[in-house]
Amino acid sequence: MSRPDPDQLLDKLQREEEQRQRGRMKIFFGASAGVGKTYAMLQAARRRLDEGDDVVVGIVETHGRSETAALLEGLDVLPRATIGYRERTLTEFDLDAALARHPQLILVDELAHSNVPGARHLKRWQDVYELIDAGIDVYTTVNVQHLESLNDVVGQITGIRVFETVPDRVLDSADEVTLVDLPPEELLERLGQGKVYMPQQAERAVHNFFRKGNLIALRELALRRTADRVDAQMREYRADRSIAHIWQARERLLVCVGPGSDAPALVRAAARLAASLTADWIAAYVETPRLQKLPDARRERTMQALKFATELGAETVTLAGDDAVATLIGYAQARNVSKLVAGTSARRGLARLVRRPFSERLAERAGDLDLTLIRAREGARHAPADSPDAAASAWRDALSAAREQRSPPRAYAYAVAICATATLIASAVSDRLDLANLVMLYLLGVVFTAVRLGRGPGVMLSFLSVAAFDFFFVPPRMSLSVSDTQYVLTFAGMLLTSLVISHLTSSLRREARVAEKRERRTSAMYAMAGELGAALATEQIVGIGMRHVSEVFRAQVAMLLPDSADKVRQKLDTTAADSATFLLDAKALDTDVAQWVYDQQKPAGRGTDTLPAAAALYLPLRAPMRTRGVLAVLTRDPAELDVPEQKRMLDTFAAQIALALERVHYVDIARDALVSMESERLRNSLLSAVSHDLRTPLTAIVGFASMLGQSNGDVRSPANAELIEAIHDESLRMTSIVANVLDMARLQAGGLRLNRQWTLLEETVGAALRACRRMLGNRAVDVHLPADLPLVQLDAVLMERLLSNLLENASKYTPADARLAIGAERIDIDGKPFVRVTIDDTGPGLPPAMVDRVFETFTRGEKESAQPGIGLGLSICRAIVEAHGGTIGAANRADEGGRVEGARFWFTLPVDAPPPAPALEEDPAVLEPPVSKTTT
Repeated sequence: MSRPDPDQLLDKLQREEEQRQRGRMKIFFGASAGVGKTYAMLQAARRRLDEGDDVVVGIVETHGRSETAALLEGLDVLPRATIGYRERTLTEFDLDAALARHPQLILVDELAHSNVPGARHLKRWQDVYELIDAGIDVYTTVNVQHLESLNDVVGQITGIRVFETVPDRVLDSADEVTLVDLPPEELLERLGQGKVYMPQQAERAVHNFFRKGNLIALRELALRRTADRVDAQMREYRADRSIAHIWQARERLLVCVGPGSDAPALVRAAARLAASLTADWIAAYVETPRLQKLPDARRERTMQALKFATELGAETVTLAGDDAVATLIGYAQARNVSKLVAGTSARRGLARLVRRPFSERLAERAGDLDLTLIRAREGARHAPADSPDAAASAWRDALSAAREQRSPPRAYAYAVAICATATLIASAVSDRLDLANLVMLYLLGVVFTAVRLGRGPGVMLSFLSVAAFDFFFVPPRMSLSVSDTQYVLTFAGMLLTSLVISHLTSSLRREARVAEKRERRTSAMYAMAGELGAALATEQIVGIGMRHVSEVFRAQVAMLLPDSADKVRQKLDTTAADSATFLLDAKALDTDVAQWVYDQQKPAGRGTDTLPAAAALYLPLRAPMRTRGVLAVLTRDPAELDVPEQKRMLDTFAAQIALALERVHYVDIARDALVSMESERLRNSLLSAVSHDLRTPLTAIVGFASMLGQSNGDVRSPANAELIEAIHDESLRMTSIVANVLDMARLQAGGLRLNRQWTLLEETVGAALRACRRMLGNRAVDVHLPADLPLVQLDAVLMERLLSNLLENASKYTPADARLAIGAERIDIDGKPFVRVTIDDTGPGLPPAMVDRVFETFTRGEKESAQPGIGLGLSICRAIVEAHGGTIGAANRADEGGRVEGARFWFTLPVDAPPPAPALEEDPAVLEPPVSKTTT
């Protein structure tokens, strides 16, 4: 155990002090409902109660389980708060009462629950946070499918999407998580015994969510998520206490990728080992100053090996340090790696004596780490390390590196000038200074040359400085001979010191350059994040994102966003387009590739395995809800994005842009929704007021027209009779429209109340036909109602209105000689009985574009038509059917040849068990069933 860092220790003490002032949260975590989370929570609460703690039940859902309800006996249960919502009274957890009561421990079940609108918080986990901030301990429960990060995964497994979720940080921030586990067989047995759901619900659950395969998958997700949290806690514990040695509680591999030709084989071996151990694995590359001098070919080989590791499922990381072994071991300890995987070296002879193999140095310092050495077998593709071909390849790499790293000729000329300048200055002061002090002037020149001009000129100046000092100042002067042998040691020390200084200064210069480059990119990331956070329009986000990506990666950039048809188009910011030169040329931009990337949500283009011949790299702008567009990047240097670190930074830029686009998108949606709600409220208020004001005069007009039609004398002359009849009919039609407006305003205000009575369907159909006989005219109506139709519990007045609206709609859009047919049958939907009523006509049918939206408010079959109406009748029908618990639909009827024969409207009504009928005498006249009939 090493000495803890003082800053980390102070931070830990501050966190512990904050934690003492807050309450503690304990989560009972399970794979699915029924595993016993609430039961385990109540048992733990009873143990706290026996210890003398003040325990209160805030809210616990027993779901009818007697075993769970028994544990509530003797506990103090808070009354629930009542909240009015849409003229209904609902109950919720009373947060204010819990804060006022302020117990030591409170139980709050179902953490992912969404509160009723009108409560203080939208989610129950926000209530729990307020309790914790008040210093109250909380016990709560949650299932794995309610975690935000696993919600879509569970939906893909089970086919059921859960919309009540909690952020993962809630689980991660809990002080304690208790996994409540139950094997799938036992859970299914409990389900069959009625200990999870009621029998009818349990039967449906077994065939849907509670299939054995689903339960096994959910159990694995819960176990893995709990293991990840425990692993994170262990690493945090080791970091807090500065524990350097590895705790091998979980297998995690770290493979050391180097510039050698055996890197791909090493990656494959590590992938196989990780798969056999079912362990996470990391591919790490340490870039030392020596490796920075490698030629591009060998660096490219390393980058390809890291990319290959990513494809095999590894996490890749590029580290920087002078000592590769120390850097790797430090990183392994920080990540709690259990096994190191490295390749063996084939060094022999003098090369082995000059520099020991990396694997041996790693083995000496591995400590608690398990080290696995692998000798790559690449067959004939790579020559042995000691073969002539391998030696020739090494010499070619060295020469190539030397050519790439060498300084320009003028740098060497400057080094010669610096040597001459130092010699002139030393000559001027040689009479007043000792020879040892003159050496400092030359060393100062070496330092300056190495820093400003590079390693090569610094080394050359080291030799020139020794020669100049010997020739001009060491007796005998103007000669390279040395009379005193002690100067040989001076020359050797001066040369060695100059070479070391030159090497160190050039290395520091290179490391400073690398650090400056990384710092500049990190600053750009923070700057872009800040600007994106303040952006309020899509155009601003596009301009900010394109500018920062271009500056950091020295690239031309294009951003393509989808239109209403999900076709991506290039989006430009006019303020940026006038002044920037980073916009991607239209000739290099391939919209087909961008469309593929948007549809498939996968990267493509240069540097990927998909469409690698494309000039640019195309990345999807993936946000949590959907892909928001495509980012196209064309770098000036093709190798700019080959480094995994660079690629990850570009992915981070793309993710930030996508999040900003989604934020602005939902801000626009919220603004439009608010405007729409206000418009809808204003329209409903206006319609309600107008309809109430119109109803009274319309009723008077209808009454006066009826009186005129029944009067005698000149008023009933043939010339006026037709006008009186027309006034009466149009008044009735206008009264029906006003009634529809009133009904729709009442439905949208939530004022619909059902007066359910047990009714024969044929009575309701007969009443609707009598009410519609005037508007049906000469149309024949065939009514086919089976004798065995059950009684239906419905609101007869509303159901008559429903049938009247459907018949009125049929009379409007069918010829005068059309035939209508009303039928009914009993059907089963998902194991539940329903009565299905159909109304067919022989008219022209529904327009194809209107089939799916004919029941929407203010939707008419023909926008420009002489038929009266405002498109409310069918929307009222849908509201009435849905209020009864049924469904409604419409479709065209076609013959065998596909020709439209007319339209069909249908709706379903649930069938409940009727009350027992009173005992009757067997009177044949009473028991005679109804028969099918035809009404004209």
